[in-house]
Amino acid sequence: MRVLLDTHVFLWLIIGDERLSRKAKEAFLDPKNRIYLSAASLWEISIKMSLGKLSLKNGWVKQIEKEMKINTIQMLPIELIHCEQVSKLPFHHRDPFDRMLISQAMVEKMAIVTGDGQFSGYGIALIW
Repeated sequence: MRVLLDTHVFLWLIIGDERLSRKAKEAFLDPKNRIYLSAASLWEISIKMSLGKLSLKNGWVKQIEKEMKINTIQMLPIELIHCEQVSKLPFHHRDPFDRMLISQAMVEKMAIVTGDGQFSGYGIALIW
């Protein structure tokens, strides 16, 4: 299965946060699953840091690269078809980063690991 990580889930995974569910951990650890992080998540992290809503140590980009390599997490770029899908989404969710993740999951036929209940209105496979 191809699995896309929501931004908060990725951050929880790399710090070992206890809010991560058993199902999320199992999906992440299952060697049959291919795990992805969207470029939108890195953009979201950068924006939240610049606004003071998220604090990470200096060298956070290198740390994220290291964690992705260690955990064989692949980068999912934002493609034109993903942007087109965003324009077709109903507004169950207004967060632009989450709307991109939802669109990418739809187009790429991926499940999303998330704790965000608003994702459920889009008919995509959710792991939580």
